[in-house]
Amino acid sequence: MNEQRKMKVAVIDMNNGAPNLGLRGILDVLDQYSVENEADLSVEVFDLRQKNEIPDTSYDIYISSGGPGSPYDGGGKDWELAFFKLLEDIDVHNENEKGRKKYVFLICHSFQMACRKYKLGKVTHRKSPAFGIFPISMTVAGQEDPVFSGLPNPFYAVDSRDWQVVSGDEDCFAYTSAEIAAIEKYRPDVNLERCIMSIRFSNYVMGTQFHPEADAKGMKSYFLQKDTKARIIKLHGEEKYEDMINSLDDPGRILLTKKMILPNFLTEAIYQQITI
Repeated sequence: MNEQRKMKVAVIDMNNGAPNLGLRGILDVLDQYSVENEADLSVEVFDLRQKNEIPDTSYDIYISSGGPGSPYDGGGKDWELAFFKLLEDIDVHNENEKGRKKYVFLICHSFQMACRKYKLGKVTHRKSPAFGIFPISMTVAGQEDPVFSGLPNPFYAVDSRDWQVVSGDEDCFAYTSAEIAAIEKYRPDVNLERCIMSIRFSNYVMGTQFHPEADAKGMKSYFLQKDTKARIIKLHGEEKYEDMINSLDDPGRILLTKKMILPNFLTEAIYQQITI
């Protein structure tokens, strides 16, 4: 990709100062992608929830992270209003600009907030937390989406949330042309609605409830911590915990998910830039 111009990437940190692995994972993906693809990426991080830092619309690519707490925490606050305004400005640019488009990837907390903004489903508190490595099922639209290219169906991803998006509004999806790309694994023994795990909001905006940036090495260190181990066993049992630990070294599970999803998104965004 030597022929491309420098691409400006804005990483929006939604962690509110809390220790996390997600931001490091996103930066690691960007760094590795730059090396492997000879991509000229200029990356800047914006601490939105803690410092009210928000990028302007001069960037080519935006990746907004997960974060702790409720997706309603920002209701009426300056930082949430600024985030929603940025999404609106990017939408306007992409609708009206005939040349280069701006690409956005929304992860977990950011995904839930976007679902609130666009009214694409009910954002509700889960009956019990989801925490660990789980299979994710692609929809027909997801199987055709370039972001999921190279993944099996189902694929595995790190899922860590107390909230969920359910009951996708058909009228809102039809009005916005958004499509559900992935959903929670079907569990016939559980009488609960499957939550939405990924939405293609537009041709240029993608979001996932799960963490495609999760790093196997970092997750293993985290899962082996005493408190984390106890939490997973309490939620899912010791057998499931051992399966999660073993799956971290499986090249067909989260190692593959990290290798494919965000890099596919970056390739999609960058290819559009060099073909215009």
